[in-house]
Amino acid sequence: MKTSDYYYDLPKELIAQTPLQKRDSSRLFVLGRNTGTIEHKHFYDIVDYLNEGDCLILNDSRVLPARIYGVKKDTGARVEFLLLTQRSQNVWECLAGPGKKARENTVFDFGSGVMTGRVLQVLENGNRVVEFECDENFFAALDRLGEMPLPPYITEKLEDKERYQTVYSRELGSAAAPTAGLHFTPELLEKIKQKGVNIGYVTLHVGLGTFRPVKVDDVTKHKMHSEHYEIPEKTAKLIKQTKANGGRVISVGTTSCRTLEAAAKEYGEPVACDGWTDIFIYPPYEFKAIDGLITNFHLPESTLIMLVSAFAGYDNVMNAYKEAVKEKYRFFSFGDAMAIL
Repeated sequence: MKTSDYYYDLPKELIAQTPLQKRDSSRLFVLGRNTGTIEHKHFYDIVDYLNEGDCLILNDSRVLPARIYGVKKDTGARVEFLLLTQRSQNVWECLAGPGKKARENTVFDFGSGVMTGRVLQVLENGNRVVEFECDENFFAALDRLGEMPLPPYITEKLEDKERYQTVYSRELGSAAAPTAGLHFTPELLEKIKQKGVNIGYVTLHVGLGTFRPVKVDDVTKHKMHSEHYEIPEKTAKLIKQTKANGGRVISVGTTSCRTLEAAAKEYGEPVACDGWTDIFIYPPYEFKAIDGLITNFHLPESTLIMLVSAFAGYDNVMNAYKEAVKEKYRFFSFGDAMAIL
């Protein structure tokens, strides 16, 4: 298939700029995976679509407030740094802009003396390797100084940083939120548990590559970014037990899906493991781990809409997106949700 096959026309005003006041009051587009049937609900209705003995798999990665602004010590020039990957304790690979002001051995001040950073290396791709120093814990300083690295299509300022975190986020390391999980509240999760639905956690640290557009015409030629993931023993056992008992494994988000499918591809089934994955899921693909998917609406021609099309069928998904536009659903990170069951 061609990348252009995954294009759909989206009016700009349907791109959600801010989160709703109540997380679970977003709309829920319910798509029949095999039938293509459509129902319009609210996210709190998700309980009605889950059965006793099912399990939900959530990604507990927590977003770093990874956008920080440094002042060049010798000239006072202001440079934006976006932390991408931790190389060692206080050494990070970063995007820097404007890059010409961040040459090797340049020192920057952050937060009027809270932290300093020295550019150790300029990589071939233009990224910088920066060593940070501060008197307090690095992540505590980052929490005070940093801004959330919101996607480029969100132009409104986020008033509360926690609204770009899931309520169950624990493991720091993502450059973007696993946004399907933003709709859950502690009360809704409790209601789901009371119905006899089990909840398991995986960790996949979402990279900025998730926003990278597919620039090739032939989908199969796209080079997928790599992300770090972990499946704990407890979650692997839960998945095995759920399947043995005839329950459904429902992935919350494409990140949880990619984690489970990466492990299944490597080991035949999701097992306790950790590593890096660059799995690229597009039609046709035989899913080995998941039976259901809860996700948001994704960008046209993105790897994520390709993954969803592989799961629910190309025609079903493109028809669903057309319907969602017609019904004025809110799209992307702070937008509404889709359940494919």
